[in-house]
Amino acid sequence: MKNNIFKLLLGLVFIGTLNTGCTSDLETEPLIELSLEELLSQDPKAVEGILSRLYGSFALSGADGPESSDISDNAGESPFLRGIVNLQDFAADGMKNRWGDNGLDQLTTTSDWTPENKFFRYLYNRIFFTIPQCNNLLSILPNVDVENKDVIISEVRFIRALAYYYLIDVFGKGVLATEENYGQTAPLPEASRQELFNYIETELLDIEPLLLAKNTYGRATKGAAQMLLAKLYLNAEVYIGSPKYAEAATYANKVITDGNYILATNFVSMFSADNDSSTEIIFPLIADSQVSQSFGNTTYIVNGNLNADTMPLAEFGATEGWGGHRATKAWYGLFGDLATSTDDRSKLFWTDGHTYEMDDYKEWINGYPSIKFRNTNFSGSSLSSSFSSTDFPLFRLADAYLIYAECAVRTAAGTDMGTAVNYVNEVRQRSHASTISQSDLTLDFIIDERGRELNLEGHRRTDLIRFEMFTGSSYLWPWKGGVKNGTSIPSTYNLYPIPSSALQANPNLTQNPGY
Repeated sequence: MKNNIFKLLLGLVFIGTLNTGCTSDLETEPLIELSLEELLSQDPKAVEGILSRLYGSFALSGADGPESSDISDNAGESPFLRGIVNLQDFAADGMKNRWGDNGLDQLTTTSDWTPENKFFRYLYNRIFFTIPQCNNLLSILPNVDVENKDVIISEVRFIRALAYYYLIDVFGKGVLATEENYGQTAPLPEASRQELFNYIETELLDIEPLLLAKNTYGRATKGAAQMLLAKLYLNAEVYIGSPKYAEAATYANKVITDGNYILATNFVSMFSADNDSSTEIIFPLIADSQVSQSFGNTTYIVNGNLNADTMPLAEFGATEGWGGHRATKAWYGLFGDLATSTDDRSKLFWTDGHTYEMDDYKEWINGYPSIKFRNTNFSGSSLSSSFSSTDFPLFRLADAYLIYAECAVRTAAGTDMGTAVNYVNEVRQRSHASTISQSDLTLDFIIDERGRELNLEGHRRTDLIRFEMFTGSSYLWPWKGGVKNGTSIPSTYNLYPIPSSALQANPNLTQNPGY
């Protein structure tokens, strides 16, 4: 059962993280009397519970339910996945939030970004909660005898690399905290984007052969490391100024051809409450309405897109509708006429009682809520609940297909356009969209197809930056720059500002340009 990963065996020992650049109030007291090394020496099986807490740091706010928080920030607003959605999707073209919360409103309108924005701080602090916890465990594991030690160490290093990936993508720089400098009290030096890139790459290349091809659901596999490498290389030109599309294609194709994953036969099945049986999902962030309740996992996506004023909540397995999120025409407009489109993905917007245009992003009926994610089982009956049981597919096979296709269009060495067209058509045919020919496969087509397939899955801002469409005025979307029809935003918005709290905690950190 997918909820087994969240049946925690113990509380993870918390540690101070002042030297990483987080705020000093992240320091917390250990939850157990024994040291971590003593605990694992007495009970080697306890490592499974510690590992589950590390995985859970991406989906849960804390170990003691939805009102608890591993960090001093708001338990409802600050979870890692909620930060990914906020900073990757609401700041991009396809989704907008209407609540008007200070900080979130600036995200949804890509305007007035400052280092004091609490939503930027939330994700930064979550990153630097997960990384030191990984370092803590990695500093101990060589000294204790646990089963499958090499695999467990590789999984912990994957979790740490994933957290660093979001640091390099969102903030561009930070500090390089590892088990080697774990416990150091002096502030760590600032690490550049190049240094962080090199570190993530080296770590993933080292652990990829050691990870299992198949693992307990929700835990890292060889395919998860390959996908993270593919995404790192796909964005290398942005991150370090050196394109690595050939490497991205190589690792995407490894995921595709190794045979451990198969495209799901139905698109909606991957975003339903029983998606833990999906053959396509490579690495999920797990949700369970009973065992792992959180306001920050897919509950945020499901409930946020629902409102009883215009929608039947029970149809989507929810008992609460928060009335916050709606898609814009920059997303549903990719399908043409929704009334006549044969594409299954085009049917995942609630149009009744809503307007196509978003004249006022704070007005609920302006724009179409996304019903891509829902809390109902795809197969069989299910009960409505306040919290979601739908896992978040952080990595899935269709993304690997589209990564390979993009690299082929960018003429990466070793790629084949015929194979790329076949991969794209497999993705499209699954959703009953029309097939394309090689002449149709352009970069313009790829960015649109990534929107049709992957929007609201935490990729869009990164994609738009890679295609040079996020900043400037070459591509405008509703409410970009705080203007109804969109306006130019500065190139400095390709990175978020380093939170003021981090700068205050570590004098070695410097602010990103433009803030």
